[in-house]
Amino acid sequence: QVQLVESGGGLVQPGGSLRLSCAASGRIFMINVMGWYRQAPGRERELVATITRGGLRKYADSVKGRFAISRDNVKNTVYLQMNSLKPEDTAVYYCNAELPGAYWGQGTQVTVSA
Repeated sequence: QVQLVESGGGLVQPGGSLRLSCAASGRIFMINVMGWYRQAPGRERELVATITRGGLRKYADSVKGRFAISRDNVKNTVYLQMNSLKPEDTAVYYCNAELPGAYWGQGTQVTVSA
């Protein structure tokens, strides 16, 4: 089994920053793609950013230039640095890892509000 544990969510004012972390543990040989998705109330889960083992990154248009994804392949950890946060970034953020087989974290709440 593989477990993903997220941390770093919270309440922040518009324009502020947060850094999310997600550590994978368990029966892991290699993680191909790691990423972050988010789901706001009443909306479908959407991709925020992904990163391959080799460092190829992909971002949603809504976060380009504000968010940065990175990973540590030795620690099996993925990070999401979120800057210039907006109220519309408020959502539950989920970590994803593809080994193959897709695994999800439990989610961490990010709230952007004055």
